Amino acid sequence: MADIIDELIRKRGFASRIFRNREVLHPDYIPDTLPHRENEIRKLAEHLLVSAQGMRPSNVLIYGLTGTGKTVVVKYVVSRLKEKASSLNKRLDYAYVNTRKLDTTYRVIASIAQSIGLRVPHTGLAISEVYRRYINALDSWGGLHIIVLDEVDYYVKREGDDLIYKLVRANEELSKAKIVLIGITNDVNFIENLDPRVRSSMGEIEMVFPPYNAEQLFTILKQRAELAFNQGVIEDGVISYCSALAAREHGDARRALDLLRVSGEIAEREGAERVTIEHVKKATLEIEEGRIYQSVVTLPLHQKLVLKKIVELVEGKGSTTTGEVYTAYSNMMRNLKYEPLSLRRISEIISQLDMMGLIISEVVNRGKYGITRIIKIRKDMLPVIKDALKDVEA
Repeated sequence: MADIIDELIRKRGFASRIFRNREVLHPDYIPDTLPHRENEIRKLAEHLLVSAQGMRPSNVLIYGLTGTGKTVVVKYVVSRLKEKASSLNKRLDYAYVNTRKLDTTYRVIASIAQSIGLRVPHTGLAISEVYRRYINALDSWGGLHIIVLDEVDYYVKREGDDLIYKLVRANEELSKAKIVLIGITNDVNFIENLDPRVRSSMGEIEMVFPPYNAEQLFTILKQRAELAFNQGVIEDGVISYCSALAAREHGDARRALDLLRVSGEIAEREGAERVTIEHVKKATLEIEEGRIYQSVVTLPLHQKLVLKKIVELVEGKGSTTTGEVYTAYSNMMRNLKYEPLSLRRISEIISQLDMMGLIISEVVNRGKYGITRIIKIRKDMLPVIKDALKDVEA
């Protein structure tokens, strides 16, 4: 293995002929300016401005499709408000938590507590105890704490809204400190699924981020490309091509940046001197495979088991039906000495897999045999899905 690494270093060296600073193309990077989000920055900043003076603004709920700049705008605004508060000798800090990545209530509340310097063990405490320690530490600190919960809809679907309820009511327990919540979600119906006690407090102020169009994506990519790549390595048309592809994906700036970054990485691996449209086409396939793999490996257990049975049935005869999937799944669960889920629940799981694009299902009328759902999987996706499911015992 060391010989391979030595060979790569001799061949390519450590200095990149393609990239000047590839970090600029990662979604966590916060640029000095955010093109085409000036209105959203101004609206959020105007609302939160009182926090720099130590006063508590209302909670905010931000909606928008993936890649519309929600997260980067929130981070941009709260980080600058923190700087402004410091210059005014006011105590203001923020916690940013991606609740899809921190997938339990314990990890979410521990991350929030750690953002103000409170040390919390990885495990071993009751959630109520972590929350109590956080509230006590917050009151001792005595400032305003902005809590940003990204992909909050994902968290609530999985864990419920008890923690959200505690946080929106926490100011009643605090005497010297204050909390404000900012929720970020892709689900426009998210607020409707909350407990009425949480709903009124969580969405006191609502903002909607519209998708970018191709022209706006071009501006964003051009700004980042000038910082990320060495001069002259981007072939004419590459940025326009990436912008057009991402605009078709609902104006997803994150996908546009990923395309540009992966295109550069492919060019670098190939030893090319310039990034071309062919590299972008290769990047599209590479990213698609990565998305499918991650979508499968992060599925809950029963979804994985159902998908594995679908793969086995589709490989055998090209397609299958809900009834066949349920029979195969039920037999497998009984062999494992587990109680299978109901047919209705399996049907819901199949619909979810279809919505995620992992399978293709079509309802057909078979006359006297009734209505049934035909399930297929794209041939190019089968190897990736099988690889992602290889550790699932069924």
